[in-house]
Amino acid sequence: MSVPRVRHDPFGFGWPNVVSVVRIALIPVIAWLIVRDTPQARWAAAVIFTVGAASDFLDGYLARRHAMTTATGAWLDPLSDKLFVAVPAIVLSVRGEFPWWATVVIVTRELAVTWLRWRLERGGRVSMPASKVAKTKTVMQLFAVGMTIAPLPDGWDPVVLGVTILAVALTLYSGIEYFVTTRHRVGT
Repeated sequence: MSVPRVRHDPFGFGWPNVVSVVRIALIPVIAWLIVRDTPQARWAAAVIFTVGAASDFLDGYLARRHAMTTATGAWLDPLSDKLFVAVPAIVLSVRGEFPWWATVVIVTRELAVTWLRWRLERGGRVSMPASKVAKTKTVMQLFAVGMTIAPLPDGWDPVVLGVTILAVALTLYSGIEYFVTTRHRVGT
């Protein structure tokens, strides 16, 4: 006799959504540690940021692996991803540590794509999954912001700038991709 498989749904919310909520809850902690601006606080912020960034892959894995995709997760996961990059980027830009031009491009792209997703879903069209370029963009944004958070020696500045420029280029490209391709309009 086989034992039925038990699904673990904390609070009826599902583990993938719990991971997304925890990632959002880490954002104020990261921002506070950045503002504290001691080497220990910055390294703690960098570690927490890295763990939060890695959790982005965990919630997607859990949702697919255990068939726990939900309507809540469909908007909560992308929201947590966007906030997790945008808020630290804004805090770092206010402090003069991350270029404003990069922050403006990142935030503008995220708002524009969120608006497009909302319009497509409102119109009853097929949802807009992230493209491979958009996934790479997210990874590069996480590297750019994470490297800026960490109190790296000045010799790393050209590397951080290079990663930031690559992240911005991918951000622009993926944003344009969403608006000019028709892959997300299939079934309309």
